[in-house]
Amino acid sequence: MAQQEAGRGDAARERVLHAALRAIAAHGYRGSTLAGIAAGAALTNAGLLHHFPSKEHLLVAVLAERDRLDTAHFRLDGCRGLAALDRLVELVRYNTMVPGLVQTFTVLAGESAGSDHPAREWFRERYLRLRADIATALRNGITAGEIRADVDCDAQAAGILAMMDGLQVQWLLAPERFDMAAVFADYVAMVRRAIG
Repeated sequence: MAQQEAGRGDAARERVLHAALRAIAAHGYRGSTLAGIAAGAALTNAGLLHHFPSKEHLLVAVLAERDRLDTAHFRLDGCRGLAALDRLVELVRYNTMVPGLVQTFTVLAGESAGSDHPAREWFRERYLRLRADIATALRNGITAGEIRADVDCDAQAAGILAMMDGLQVQWLLAPERFDMAAVFADYVAMVRRAIG
C-alpha cells in the first residue's frame, strides 16, 4: 500500500515537473504561476505545494530535471580529449529534437543573470562544473598526445560553452533558417584542427 502511494506521488511529481517545463518555456520563470502549473499537472495548488514547497524549489527541480535528461544521453565523465568534443556535437544534435527544453533552459539562463533570481547560483555552479569537465577532458587529451601541450584548456572550455549557448539563442529565434547542429559541428571541427 505504501509502495503504491509512493508511486502515485512520484507520478504526480513528474507531472508537475513536465507542466513546469512547459509553462516556463512559454512564459518564463516570472511569467509562470504555481496555479497554472498545478492546473497543467492536474493538481490543486496544495497538491503541487506538497511536492514543491515554493516556486523557487520547483525551479531548481526543473533545472535539475533538464540536466538529468541531458546527462542521461550525454555523459562527459570519462571522456578523454577529442571524444568529449564529439559528445558535445551529439548533445547539440539532440537538442534540436527537444526545442521546448532548449527554450526553457535559455529563458532561465537569461533570467538568472539578474542578481535576485533564484536560479542564479544554480547556473553559476553549473557553468563552473561544465567548464571544469570539458577542460579536464581536454587535459586528458593532452596527456594522451592527441591535443597540443600548449592549449589553454580552460579558455577552450569557456569558448565551447559560449558557442553552444549562443547558437541555441540564434536557433530558437529562427529554427527554420538556422541549422544549429551543422554550425556547431563545423565549429568543433575548427577547434579540433586548432588544438590537435
